[in-house]
Amino acid sequence: MKNILVTGGAGFIGANFIRHLLKQQPTVRVVNLDALTYAGSLENLRDLPATDHYTFVQGNICDGTTVAAVLRDHNIDTIVHFAAESHVDRSITGPGQFIQTNVVGTYTLLEAARQTWSSAGQPPAFRFHHVSTDEVFGSLLPQAPAFTEAHPYDPSSPYSASKAASDHLVRAYARTYGLPVTITNCSNNYGPYQFPEKLIPLMILNALNGRPLPVYGDGQQVRDWLYVEDHCEAVLTVLQRGRVGETYNVGGDNQPANLEIVQQICALLDELRPASPHVPHAGLIKFVTDRPGHDRRYAMDITKIRRELGWEPRHPLSRGLRQTVQWYLAHGDWIQAIQHQHEYSQWIAQNYAHRAGDAVAAKPLAQPGAKSS
Repeated sequence: MKNILVTGGAGFIGANFIRHLLKQQPTVRVVNLDALTYAGSLENLRDLPATDHYTFVQGNICDGTTVAAVLRDHNIDTIVHFAAESHVDRSITGPGQFIQTNVVGTYTLLEAARQTWSSAGQPPAFRFHHVSTDEVFGSLLPQAPAFTEAHPYDPSSPYSASKAASDHLVRAYARTYGLPVTITNCSNNYGPYQFPEKLIPLMILNALNGRPLPVYGDGQQVRDWLYVEDHCEAVLTVLQRGRVGETYNVGGDNQPANLEIVQQICALLDELRPASPHVPHAGLIKFVTDRPGHDRRYAMDITKIRRELGWEPRHPLSRGLRQTVQWYLAHGDWIQAIQHQHEYSQWIAQNYAHRAGDAVAAKPLAQPGAKSS
């Protein structure tokens, strides 16, 4: 790898990956192509290491002219494709954008990659790495074995269906044209810089501000939680040692219920903010109407990537959650910038108003702590 294109690099996982990549591979050159939609922000990329090896290009992966120019002008030999619409709730209220970004955008990127690779004489070192999700596999019964890479696809939401379609496109380009690809299907990520509409940051920020903690249904939906730094390490490992044409599951090797996650966050805040008027924070938990088609359980079998590539998660859930809560407590300036830059509060009010009345108010959140260093 010499010149790497990261799509969606201003988003949560993409920004963490760029940070990780520049630390671990300081000689590579990274180009970040991001449309800067609501969930992407340049605030996620402040104080990067080795900034002389980093270039930002604002553009949409659905724009074939822009994508082709980036691949050509920067002599790209490796593509890491994070760019996606990823919030299930948003896909239910507005599926069209998910089809456009996740399906059409992936097709556009694949086509540009194929043409670039072919015109360069099909170099074997070229790589197209596609980042996908465990949600393409659908829902597991309580005692069913965890998802393996061979599990049949059975998506439940417009989001997971659009990601399943993009996975199929990537494999089709590998089989039809020989494009050198790899795919990872990851479980729920959490950690620094996550846009605060997702479960863990939403619960942290609501609890700090004394707002209800909306838990869907009975809160017994089971997920596998992956600390974002572990995910970044897995993707880099696959790029370095993964077999071309293969898919690897990436997970945190745990299966807590959503309610348990919320309760752990509350306990951490009780410990770290004992003077808060909202202690005990678990008293803020409020069960709200479940979302349509909500998958009951995900679980990832990571045997393949552990056996073949020697990767496994380094952050147990308890430590990863603690680090995540501490990060949000210390980065009030980032939270404030994100809230002012995007329509976060309006979306939260829209999504939860019909579920629980005044469960979440539509007003900016106060800064939870000191500014970041």
